[in-house]
Amino acid sequence: MLRILLAALWLCAAAGAAAQPVPDAAPKAAAKPAAKPAAKKPAKAAVRPAWAELTAEQQQILAPLKDDWENLAVERRKKWIGIAKRYPGMKPEEQARVQRRMQAWAKLTPEQRRQARESYKNIAKDKDRHGDLREQWAEYQALPPEERQSLAPPPAEKKRR
Repeated sequence: MLRILLAALWLCAAAGAAAQPVPDAAPKAAAKPAAKPAAKKPAKAAVRPAWAELTAEQQQILAPLKDDWENLAVERRKKWIGIAKRYPGMKPEEQARVQRRMQAWAKLTPEQRRQARESYKNIAKDKDRHGDLREQWAEYQALPPEERQSLAPPPAEKKRR
C-alpha cells in the first residue's frame, strides 16, 4: 500500500514538473536533442489478497502475520487463508495451538523459515522412517516405568565453581 502511495506521489510530482514552463535560456536552434526517457521498470504487481482485502474474521485469526503479510508469496497467503477458514471449526485447544505456532512462525527470520520448510520436506519424504519412529515410540510408551527410567540418559552433573 505504501509503495502505491509513493508511486502516486512521484507521478503527481513528475506531472507537476512537466506542466511548468521551462525558461528559454538558449535559442531553440542550439538546443540539445531531447534525451530518451529512462526505461521504466515494470511496477511489481500487487500480490493478492492484500491484508485490507481479508475479512475482519480472517484478520483477527491471522493477526500475528499482519506485519509480514505484504512480503508473503501468493501460495503462502493461500495456505494461511485456508487455515483461517478451518479455524472456527477447530476445538479451542487446536485454536490455541494454531495461534502459538503462528506467533512463533511470525518471529522467525526468513532464513529460519526456509530451514524449517526444508526440514519439513525432508521428514515428509522419509515416511518409512517416520512410521518406524512412531512404532518405536509406541513400544517405548508400552514399557513399564522402571524400564523406561533405565533407558533414560543419566542426569547431567552440575559443575562446581
